[in-house]
Amino acid sequence: MSSLFETTRRSLLLAALSTVVCLLVYITVQQSIRTGANDPQIQMAEDAARALERGDAIDKVVPAGKVEIERSLAPFLMIYDAAGKLLLGSDALRGGATAPPIGVFEYARAHGGNRVTWQPERGLRFAAVIVPTTAKPAAFVLAARSMREIQQRADYTQNVAAGALVATFCVILLFAAADLLAKN
Repeated sequence: MSSLFETTRRSLLLAALSTVVCLLVYITVQQSIRTGANDPQIQMAEDAARALERGDAIDKVVPAGKVEIERSLAPFLMIYDAAGKLLLGSDALRGGATAPPIGVFEYARAHGGNRVTWQPERGLRFAAVIVPTTAKPAAFVLAARSMREIQQRADYTQNVAAGALVATFCVILLFAAADLLAKN
């Protein structure tokens, strides 16, 4: 009976350790994927803010045309005033414009910028970067893009981590069974 207890104890310890390792790998990869989703928007928002501060007109900074954000993967740019009111944007949500919660702007003002996952409605998630600007009447530049592909990569990573964990459990079970058979 003691060999069964010892094999079970060792197997559970290995299973727990495997779970922790798979979870840490998943979290690391998922966070890397998510933070990398901001890269194009950081450049877009900072460049637009600097252009406005140099005196470029808002309509020259914001790209012409509208991005149908409920369908497109294209990044979009929006300029807001100090109250969080949209001045001009290249986005169009179901034909109209949209804005994140006012707290996003308050945080950006207090901390020199903000990077958020913005969900204006169910099923639509955007990696958004908000940069304050000293230009007037503009106060904030928001650059964002759909997270549809990023979410698919994160889901794939989750499935791979889960598969690796199941495979590890199977190997642990096989070694435990072999160990018990060898001792009996």
